[in-house]
Amino acid sequence: MTTSADRRTDPAGGGTAAGPDADDRRAVTGRRRIAFAAWTDEAEMPGLLVLLRSLALADPTVCEDFLVLHPGLPDSAFDAARRLHPRLVPRRAQGRLDVFRETGYDTVVALGPGMVVLGPLRPLLALRTGVAAVPQPGPAGGRTVRDGGLLVIQRQDVTAALLDALAEGGEDAVDRALTGAGLLEPLGSRFDVPAGRPYDDTPVPGSTVVLHLGTDPAPGTPAHEVRERYEMDDEAFRAAYCALPGPKHPELLLHCALPFPEGRRPPVDLVRQVAEVHRQQGRYEEAVALLTPAVADRPDLPRCHETLGISLMALSRYEEAEAHLLLATVSPDFAARAYGQLARLAWLLGREKDAHAYAREGLDADPADGNCHAWYTRTRPVPAAPGGTASAPAHEQLAHVALFADGQENAGDKVLPEAVRMCFGPDTGPSRWHERSVHRLVDGAGLEELNARRGIVVGGGGLFLPDTAPNSNSGWQWNIPDDVLARISAPLAVFAVGYNVFDGQRYRRERFAASLRALVGKSSFFGLRNQGSVDRVRELLPEELRDRVRYQPCPTTVARHLDPALDDSREDGTDRDDTVLVNCAYDRAGLRFGHDYGHFLAETAAAVRAIGTRAEVRYAAHMPADEKFVHDLRREHGTALPVEPLYLFSNDRIRELYRRTRLVIGMRGHAGMIPFGCGTPVISLVSHPKLAYFLADIDRPDWGVSVHDRALGARLAERAAHVLDDHRAAVADVHGRQEHLWSVTRANLAELRDLFGLPDPFAGRPAPHVPGPRTAEPAPGLHLPDTRTK
Repeated sequence: MTTSADRRTDPAGGGTAAGPDADDRRAVTGRRRIAFAAWTDEAEMPGLLVLLRSLALADPTVCEDFLVLHPGLPDSAFDAARRLHPRLVPRRAQGRLDVFRETGYDTVVALGPGMVVLGPLRPLLALRTGVAAVPQPGPAGGRTVRDGGLLVIQRQDVTAALLDALAEGGEDAVDRALTGAGLLEPLGSRFDVPAGRPYDDTPVPGSTVVLHLGTDPAPGTPAHEVRERYEMDDEAFRAAYCALPGPKHPELLLHCALPFPEGRRPPVDLVRQVAEVHRQQGRYEEAVALLTPAVADRPDLPRCHETLGISLMALSRYEEAEAHLLLATVSPDFAARAYGQLARLAWLLGREKDAHAYAREGLDADPADGNCHAWYTRTRPVPAAPGGTASAPAHEQLAHVALFADGQENAGDKVLPEAVRMCFGPDTGPSRWHERSVHRLVDGAGLEELNARRGIVVGGGGLFLPDTAPNSNSGWQWNIPDDVLARISAPLAVFAVGYNVFDGQRYRRERFAASLRALVGKSSFFGLRNQGSVDRVRELLPEELRDRVRYQPCPTTVARHLDPALDDSREDGTDRDDTVLVNCAYDRAGLRFGHDYGHFLAETAAAVRAIGTRAEVRYAAHMPADEKFVHDLRREHGTALPVEPLYLFSNDRIRELYRRTRLVIGMRGHAGMIPFGCGTPVISLVSHPKLAYFLADIDRPDWGVSVHDRALGARLAERAAHVLDDHRAAVADVHGRQEHLWSVTRANLAELRDLFGLPDPFAGRPAPHVPGPRTAEPAPGLHLPDTRTK
């Protein structure tokens, strides 16, 4: 049975991640680590249990680490609390005020065992400055902070002087210390409502979020009745949480639902919810183990069959998956969704006609279903054009295994495969390249196709990612079993692939690590697109294979050198549009933004307004989903941006748009790499480690700003102003940084040409000049000192 210690992830949004399977790159992305905290001794332990129950039941979508500060209680004293919360962290402390000291968390919400939570606390987790508390009336019309009251502490703002004042004055000095330091951020009274005398008979206001009981209220009073609602045993608490309507935090749901009580069958909807959490967290085996007995002899459970089918597909148990997905199609509510999955399954197995038929069935069920429409279009037979270019013989072609985007998919994934092919010559079409999607299963026939070519190129892109088209054959995006990989006889090159795991994302490394070892051992060339990926992959390899992993920049970053039409070395800036392009990404938004999306939106709105006084700000959408930023910005802040729908553009038009703008502020990896490759200055909105990895490779980490940065808006506006004020120098700096990437690429391509027996398409070009590391003197226009707001 999975333990709570293994379930330290928050794919749905907001929480900090922990546990042995969670990637932790907070130092790279700037993601905040948040915790609740409470001081308790043995006498107050019953109050802590009430607090934990109320917190879960009042705000079921929140599950952060919970620090329990204590004077030295034995570990067994926390067993009852651990049954209520999966992220309990006991820590010995001298007193409650130790929450102000270094705890390893950026934001701490200090509660107490005399409190009951009655409403959502998520608004407190979005606070970013000072120390927030509910001010109380004080002497002479002043305001004070109640002893033992709720506090929201931003560790960044806690100074040594404040700690000294608290140490000298104790609890009585909290209000004086905070007011004197100018740190007090007032909260609405609903977040700390007193319930003690003289208010014993006062009804608890309906707007109350936190009820502060103090000592036990007198029996029969409204406050006592509120507390009694949370005096329940573990089984009643678990049942109450699982029965709550609406969304729940996945980790807390697992903690409360599992293990299911013995001797009685759990509700099938609860089984499905738990299985769906397992599926979203990549625990496909657990999802299948739960759902298989639940749906036995029950064809009338379409949602369960759908989840089971998708989980079986992720385990590469395709025949079983197809059977369950077909059962899900019997319900009109789920038919289109299930047919879309069936179309994808058939396509993975090379059954194009079946995939097309399934997509058509889905459109018959729901003509507006976008997924079925995409599969119907993708699998539609395309007649050969009259007089088309004849393909070269198989033994003269290179096989290209990659993610090939089409339709309205990610614009970066459209540009990237062509950029890879341009590294090997000007002909990037089907006459010289045999295209094979990385997601399609490599079976015997597929192996023959690959081995018939003069070589195989896998990449580029962030293919080392576990939850995009998951499969159990490899644990990453290339759907190839180890035994099939072992039978590859053509020269194999892994080219500019990235380790794309998100900060806080959890995945099972065992299958991926085993497949990775086999892949590195089989490859004649193994190049990853940033040094961060190189380091991460080497961690998963045995010592004897680590040196085979090398650095190969993404070819989009050297586009000027691959396509002479993009070379802007002689430009004076007059052919550029007076625009700045902005891009954001929303896949896995919880891992990108945590609790800081509102902050990010407000700060970028301020930056857009400031930059708009210097140039026209437009929005570059790599996918339709990216346009959420434009809608949110207009709705929340009244700022409208014109949209460039790059997902509808050709590759040439995408590159030309990025080449002609003056600056790109982008969150997607290729919203930075493509314009950079075209010679355009960039500023990266860092919500994923890969953006910081790329900037580190070009020795320009200050071209990135974390989406969690407290001064995000001011930083973006300031840096954009420096780029626009001295644009020629900014472009020159991009060119200089690009030289190193081109030098590495040229050296690697020389080796690959020997491997594949190809001519040098860049013969006669001068050797690139490789600039040295940046000096202490910042280059003009872009490199600003760290002005992080305290």
